[in-house]
Amino acid sequence: MSDNTTTWREVAAETEERLSGVTSSPANETRWIVERAAGFDGAEYVLGLDEKVTERGMHFHDLMVERRLAGEPLQYVLGRWGFRSLDLFVDRRVLIPRPETEVVAGLAIAELQSMRTNGIDRPVAVDLGTGSGAIGLSVAAEVERAEVWISDASTDALVVARSNLAGIGRAATRVRAVEGSWFEALPEELIGTIDLIVSNPPYVAIGDEVEDVVREWEPMSALFAGDDGLDDIRKIVTGAVTWLRPGGILVLEMAPDQVPMVSDLALANGFVTAECHSDLAGRPRAVVARVGG
Repeated sequence: MSDNTTTWREVAAETEERLSGVTSSPANETRWIVERAAGFDGAEYVLGLDEKVTERGMHFHDLMVERRLAGEPLQYVLGRWGFRSLDLFVDRRVLIPRPETEVVAGLAIAELQSMRTNGIDRPVAVDLGTGSGAIGLSVAAEVERAEVWISDASTDALVVARSNLAGIGRAATRVRAVEGSWFEALPEELIGTIDLIVSNPPYVAIGDEVEDVVREWEPMSALFAGDDGLDDIRKIVTGAVTWLRPGGILVLEMAPDQVPMVSDLALANGFVTAECHSDLAGRPRAVVARVGG
């Protein structure tokens, strides 16, 4: 506990030493934890290190450090994580937003912005299996006048997504959150009218290995999808043609080795093109498929 003489610089030095046993980036994680506990933002961190620690700030800090030392992912410990322009609330009810998914969101945003340039003033987009809301809320925040539907079969996940709505300001008025499994969540009047469907569905095969920290902490229902990892992707691809308008677009995230199979699946189910896109590491990561018309 603080005795009103301890500074955040002293706390940070001790924290970095303690975290060195559980992370390869103790300095970075220390900064994030101290920033969160002290309420520092950006450049305030360096300027604030010599401030005296408050009892409340120290208590919050100690709770976060103990959780991190117990193996809980940093993102859940902090309770928030950045995704494109957003600062998202995250906890164990949703997957941790990842850089690969930022790329997928970017693909969807680029397609919708192109639609606006070509005369579709209020494009309709759907983010299926939204989780924290990362993709759908990024679309609403970055594509002017886009009407966005976000859905999830998990009641808990939708609570998190709705909590994140406030973070996008006035754009939140253009977002509707609905509960249900894939297309079952959507109202029938959307059939044949959607401009773009985007999803980061579960795509890990049941028998595949995942990191222990992922298996222990993140929601399994958002990760695993049958023996080959494609159960949910098949449902989305086969159903999407009905819901998209002529010329509409489907954007899907998947594992690198699944891209050829999903491209073939899209072409076999009424899409006229299916393009592969890579993530920041250069690995195949997404398929962008277009309906004819």
